[in-house]
Amino acid sequence: YFLFCFILTLSSGGGCAGMCVDLTLFPLDTIKTRLQSQQGFYKAGGFRGIYAGVPSAAVGSFPNAAAFFVTYEGTKSLLAGCMSTHMAPVTHMLAASLGEIVACLIRVPTEVVKQRTQASPSLHTHHVLLTTLREEGVRGLYRGFGSTVLREIPFSLVQFPLWEYLKTLWWRRQGERLDSWQAAVCGAVAGAVAAFVTTPLDVAKTRIMLAKAGTATASGNIPLVLYEVWKCKGVFGLFAGSIPRMTFISVGGFIFLGAYEKVRRMLL
Repeated sequence: YFLFCFILTLSSGGGCAGMCVDLTLFPLDTIKTRLQSQQGFYKAGGFRGIYAGVPSAAVGSFPNAAAFFVTYEGTKSLLAGCMSTHMAPVTHMLAASLGEIVACLIRVPTEVVKQRTQASPSLHTHHVLLTTLREEGVRGLYRGFGSTVLREIPFSLVQFPLWEYLKTLWWRRQGERLDSWQAAVCGAVAGAVAAFVTTPLDVAKTRIMLAKAGTATASGNIPLVLYEVWKCKGVFGLFAGSIPRMTFISVGGFIFLGAYEKVRRMLL
């Protein structure tokens, strides 16, 4: 019972932190989406309607973050009982990967609506939602699910083990337990690194979600999409939007993981 309450409270803290981060830094996400879109930054809206799609982000942010942390902490607790201490990085990787898969069940539909609205600022969120349902059905809301999972799992495999490692390293050098702000700094660094190395997968995910139904890109063939981007725009195209993405996730990691660590320590 205590474990259940512990995880539930952590997920609530993580959900609140995640929602604050997503809404505060939303303009960076819009810029990133437009930089990665096939029509280009200015044709996708430029700096106009920088908050286009924010209702979708607001609706999905809390349950998305909560679902991740419920799964992450629950899996970590279960695996801790059957795996040795030196296997901790593997435990974190498995828990984070499973957490991302579960969270994507909520994240992908809101991401599809959000990104399509960001790339078409003249449309409202509810218009995009209704159009998607009318033309593609519920399945259309999950277009890009595979590419999102394939982006999030490598991201988590880098971010969370790196975050835990940086905290441990700092702890050993300092000789005492880290403050929450120090854990937040580790989260910012880990998030920036993970964001940069997974940007090409994020570009593919964005192209797949924004593509017109029935096109080759909409089919979700990630290698094909990446090849087309590389052929047309080279390496810079594969890393389009990396700076706003790194900034978003780095600042978000500082707030999100710092708040998460603070709540976790208060409970413990």
